[in-house]
Amino acid sequence: MSVESAASTAKISAALGSLGQGSVVSEVAERLLAFFTSGDIAPGTRLPAERTLAASLGVGRSAVREALAALEILGIVVVRPGSGTYLRDGVSELLPRTLSWGMMLGAPRTRELVELRSGLEVQAAQLAAERITDEALARMRDNLDTMARTLDDLGAFVEADAAFHREIAAASGNQVLQELLQSIRSLLRIWVDRALTDEGHAAAALKEHARIHEALAARDADAVTATMRSHMQTASRRLLAGYDAAQ
Repeated sequence: MSVESAASTAKISAALGSLGQGSVVSEVAERLLAFFTSGDIAPGTRLPAERTLAASLGVGRSAVREALAALEILGIVVVRPGSGTYLRDGVSELLPRTLSWGMMLGAPRTRELVELRSGLEVQAAQLAAERITDEALARMRDNLDTMARTLDDLGAFVEADAAFHREIAAASGNQVLQELLQSIRSLLRIWVDRALTDEGHAAAALKEHARIHEALAARDADAVTATMRSHMQTASRRLLAGYDAAQ
């Protein structure tokens, strides 16, 4: 590490300070975000290694890793393989307005986001029932097949699950709705990743998705509404249970 890089790391570590024992991912993300947008760190600065940030904040490396992953999704940092994690240019402009009521502000706002996502997913599915193409249904079938193959690989399962929902949003034909859902999914991403904790949960989620696909294939708007609403109720319970367990 160069003298300049070492000095930068020391400055960042000192500025962050310790969070105290037991702090969770959302608090790590909030502390990092506040520092990144304070103007005390220049755009393009390479961040200290995960273990250094973890030691500075008094948390485990996994909490730092998940917080940085969430900030990367939001466009705040960029990961350059083989080089490190860097603060992106124009962070203040990149930060979405919705972040002020996002997951980083705690349980009440997170629950509101979950409620909003549920309503928008149902709306997207209702529109998709009228507009979905056979090609989109085929891609969703592929997503279901991937989910069935990865019941014991929850990371891959969650990715296929997300792709399934993206297809529905795209099939709605409403670009604003699609972008709103993508923004909310980004804000909730780390909690979505924690929502499925075992193969039993994954198997139940697979059945829910299969019923949604069947209703969409039949272009049955009532069935689509009922199956998506039921799925979002159980998915929301799983997500919030994971969130509560982390607090």
